[in-house]
Amino acid sequence: MDEKEKVQQQPEGCNSDCSSCASAGNCSSQPQSMIEKTNDFNDIKKVIAVVSGKGGVGKSLVTSLMAVTMKRLGYNTSILDADVTGPSIPKAFGITEKASANELGIFPISTKTGIGTMSVNNLLENDTDPVIWRGPVIAGTVKQFWTDVLWGEVDYLFVDMPPGTGDVPLTVFQSLPVDGIIVVTSPQELVSMIVAKAVRMAEMMDIPVLGIVENMSYFKCPDCGKEIPVFGSSKVDEVAKEHGLDVLGKLPIDPKLAAACDKGMIELFEGDWLKPAADKLEKL
Repeated sequence: MDEKEKVQQQPEGCNSDCSSCASAGNCSSQPQSMIEKTNDFNDIKKVIAVVSGKGGVGKSLVTSLMAVTMKRLGYNTSILDADVTGPSIPKAFGITEKASANELGIFPISTKTGIGTMSVNNLLENDTDPVIWRGPVIAGTVKQFWTDVLWGEVDYLFVDMPPGTGDVPLTVFQSLPVDGIIVVTSPQELVSMIVAKAVRMAEMMDIPVLGIVENMSYFKCPDCGKEIPVFGSSKVDEVAKEHGLDVLGKLPIDPKLAAACDKGMIELFEGDWLKPAADKLEKL
């Protein structure tokens, strides 16, 4: 934009000195916040987005485990499932109930331990119905989960993001007051590229990156207890150092954990793999 275009955008009589202007903070020449207001009945203290540069690395698993972990520490937690075309949260928690609403808003579905959730599968007639929607419609649905759902009093609202850096991540970062993101990766060599994409988008949107969680980090032999790096040696420490980030946890390949997700019993998992992540959130 050249200087002429800048001048044309400024109100008449503007001298570019905002400190002495009566319209400061409400001026078309200044950047305007795009953050959407949540429902009047909500009191949401922290919004944490769980992201990755690609799919299949375990964002939904990490989101679920973080919500359960913080719930066990005594906090009120909820999950906004922003992965509209690939919703996994209801399955992990064994939720089959459909959402209801009244004139005040949409009611989230509570899990067995009282974690509030909202997913597109709570709105579809059948869980297996595909969501064949254009990007703007999907992004609008995610925004509505923030503005219309009656989340109530929440200490940590976790947002399970779709992979990549498309419409939905952009909508979440622009429309929700995200306090930080957790990047989920896997041990493969391409992890550096995955992390870089997510971190750079967060930086461009001025969102703090809290750290990295590596999923499928190793398999622990049930006989000898040896940790076997099935997908190769972990790269997460090197990548974290490269970006100046903390490693918030390394999740193993655990058949019991996978079975708990498949049976909708993720709240019964045993393990303290995400304790560093919990400690980080408590310090926010």
